[in-house]
Amino acid sequence: MTAQPTTDAWGIDASWLDALDTEHTIAPETIERMRQVIGEPPADLLHTAPIVARPGDALEVDEAAVECEDGRTRHVDGELPEDFPLGYHRLRTPDGRERRLIVSPGRCWLPEGWRGWGWAVQLYATRGRDSWGIGDLGDLRAVRELAQQQGAGFVLVNPLHAVAPTPAQEASPYLPATRRFRNPVYLRVLDVPGAGRVDLEADAGRALSDAELIDRDAVWAHKRRVLRRIFDAGIGAGVDEGPFREWWWHQGQPLMDWATWCALADVHGPDWHTWPEELRDPRGRAVATFVTGHDPEIAFHAWLQYVVDLQLTAATEGLTVIQDLPIGVSGGGADAWAWQDVLASGVSVGAPPDAFNSQGQDWGSPPLVPWRLQAADYEPFIQSIRATMAGAGGLRVDHVMGLFRLWWVPTEGSAADGAYVRYPSEDLLDIVALESHRAQAIVVGEDLGTVEEGVREAMAEHGILSYRLLWFEDDAPAQWPAGSMAAITTHDLPTVAGLWTGADLAEQREHGTGTDEELERGRTSLLAQLDGVPEGATPAEAVEAAHRRLATAPSVLLSATLDDALAEERRPNMPGTTERPNWQLPLPVPVEELAGHPGVQTVARVLAEGLAPALPSEKRKGGRSRKKK
Repeated sequence: MTAQPTTDAWGIDASWLDALDTEHTIAPETIERMRQVIGEPPADLLHTAPIVARPGDALEVDEAAVECEDGRTRHVDGELPEDFPLGYHRLRTPDGRERRLIVSPGRCWLPEGWRGWGWAVQLYATRGRDSWGIGDLGDLRAVRELAQQQGAGFVLVNPLHAVAPTPAQEASPYLPATRRFRNPVYLRVLDVPGAGRVDLEADAGRALSDAELIDRDAVWAHKRRVLRRIFDAGIGAGVDEGPFREWWWHQGQPLMDWATWCALADVHGPDWHTWPEELRDPRGRAVATFVTGHDPEIAFHAWLQYVVDLQLTAATEGLTVIQDLPIGVSGGGADAWAWQDVLASGVSVGAPPDAFNSQGQDWGSPPLVPWRLQAADYEPFIQSIRATMAGAGGLRVDHVMGLFRLWWVPTEGSAADGAYVRYPSEDLLDIVALESHRAQAIVVGEDLGTVEEGVREAMAEHGILSYRLLWFEDDAPAQWPAGSMAAITTHDLPTVAGLWTGADLAEQREHGTGTDEELERGRTSLLAQLDGVPEGATPAEAVEAAHRRLATAPSVLLSATLDDALAEERRPNMPGTTERPNWQLPLPVPVEELAGHPGVQTVARVLAEGLAPALPSEKRKGGRSRKKK
């Protein structure tokens, strides 16, 4: 058994192990820099930080009164009764100390005995005839209907989180401005309430889909102009505003903060660090004055979230839609502005050097400081998890190892100059389980790459499904664990057709992502997973063979990408490239033609047949059903 690294009082590991179990020692100056960034927690943190427990657990306090969420008060004496309600409560001890008590079931929600297959979708790429240059929530509804017709149990979708509303749109779904609200660029403008009152310039909108690549800047400029026209003719004119105002009131301060940040970004730019100093404090007097003078602009951004909520609810009705949670947010964005006292400055999240990237990786998101997160009652984490689960029935946690430790990269250094910082993983996992239980949402943890001992065991204990890829695993799919989502590839890895034809290798060479020897070795290792496919097979035949192998996995969930089903040679994203059009590649087939496409039909049939021996057909329809709001 490999020894665990020594961790200091700041939660910093003194060393780390790479994929070959080679130990690397962290430089003393790096550790000292990280300690300065983390800072000293308050002396009474152990007595004020939330207690996260399960019914029947012994508590850290002998006697206390608990004010439960429902308003009742219950007394506890050393342990929680087995019938104690789940949820977020307030605990008070006789000496007057008060702290949050979070009671979790300990395991995520998963229908007993259920298995399913489904489509993994890059929504922006999934355009239809009524799309305005980018796949939208109307297209997600079409994919959901297709999945239901084919007997699929779920759809996995890229992060839908919002970016800054400014003209230059962030392309990567994994660097949002917030993990609590969604991107209005995905709105189907034709379906927005009140759209019939104004000129939609629909022909100009549809013409945006004629472009070879997805031009988010052009799409957002057109959609925003028309959406503001609809708002001004409706809500802005006092028409039909009752349901929206009531919804807005129930969203509370988080939505007010988001809408205010958007209005400020419209004036001062998308990075709050560059704003006038007095506007950098979200609770300051200057921001309050700005709010008073910009009510229509703030209401517009809040209304966009209302309409997104309506359309997402309609798009996901009756089927589990698993939404992706990025590891972090943009340092200049709304969440970083609202929670700047909880985030670390001068560092960002990344990954140490490994076999895939000898320089390591810097993902650009500022990390949460562990003790500050506890001092904030875990609220930033809770809100992000809850918002991403909301209304769809599933969550995929990107880089789930980040719930245990994160690689912090100093701003003034390279990714290789970083260090691992530990997080209160047991608390965070129990919070995920509580939110999953409440939302009845399946949870998948993306545990690819170097996974330290104990992580997958903790995931299994908490009912979080592992993520197993044909391109990553040494074992055959038939040997993968049942508690997993099985897939062939991801947005960052080669498609089957790209691998089979060599097109992905050629593109990697074009963009210099490795030496010829490294790239050839990588392709050869992946092709070994398609052993038995005749050398002269077509890409479509290679795709079918790969999915037949995948279908032997006993995994709870079997996932296939639309890119593979359509024999698309280009992957959505090629890490380490800047000139390549990452996150801008539309699918080659419009959403209306997916049902009749031979590749889509074949993959659906193969995965359904893979489930058939273990699951009667009448139980294959989906994870859950939900009533309309």
